[in-house]
Amino acid sequence: MSNGTKLRLLFEKAPVLAPFVYDGMMAKMAAASGMQALYCTGGGNSHSRGFPDVGLITMSEMTDKIRILSESSDLPIIADADTGYGSYANVRRTVRAYEQAGAAALHIEDQKWPKSCGYLGTKQVTDRREAIVKIKAAVDARTTDIIIIARTDALTVLGPDEVEERARGFTEAGADMVFADGLVTMEDAIDYRKRLNNIPLLFNNCMGLPMNDLNAAARFQIVIHPGVMMHIQQEITKGMKMLSETGISPFTGDFRAEIKRAAEIMGAGEHFDLDSYYQNLRVDDSLS
Repeated sequence: MSNGTKLRLLFEKAPVLAPFVYDGMMAKMAAASGMQALYCTGGGNSHSRGFPDVGLITMSEMTDKIRILSESSDLPIIADADTGYGSYANVRRTVRAYEQAGAAALHIEDQKWPKSCGYLGTKQVTDRREAIVKIKAAVDARTTDIIIIARTDALTVLGPDEVEERARGFTEAGADMVFADGLVTMEDAIDYRKRLNNIPLLFNNCMGLPMNDLNAAARFQIVIHPGVMMHIQQEITKGMKMLSETGISPFTGDFRAEIKRAAEIMGAGEHFDLDSYYQNLRVDDSLS
């Protein structure tokens, strides 16, 4: 089954929750914890390379991460594709590169370049026609059943009516789903769902709204969630500060048990078994 089909079957049954991840360890931990999908975050990938989320990483850097996530887990991947990395021809190349890397879905946004994190308050958006045509270019470019998600950042710039107009234009251009960034409250989520009642939607649960309440109030096909990633950022900062100021480790558990636990999640046993098999293999038996 293809990655796009796998994701589509999931969200047709129930809302899909996808945590923000940016490396193989996070992907494996998400899978071991029972997650159904992964969100390959542009912001997290920027930070992991030492950059702010202001459009500095490239398409190839994102596809490298998508491949790592694909190799680390069988979970379908929803991936950030920023603005498509340039012209309509760039959008075509981006879609095909993401397909080849193993993405189940990607989203392309309507910010002007240079783009930035949607919550930094510095963004501007392209005109409606350009935004819609870019999504049409993405839809025309695909050679698989990868899911094309049209993201708009127009809410905080031009208001909810413009979001609605763009969303309907994206759908007419062939987008499978719409993602309106900038929503922060339950009331925002409910209004978003009501305005676009007949359109499949992705919701960024950046404020950590309780999932049971969110699903009851406004059913979305996909909910991406940065909560664990942001918690990790907080804990790293606190832990580094504690170690720097006191010399005391912030980790108080059994380090041997934690190393074993991580090794189990990362699949060390499978690799040991593989090495053992070949170390004990008789060449005559293997060729017969």
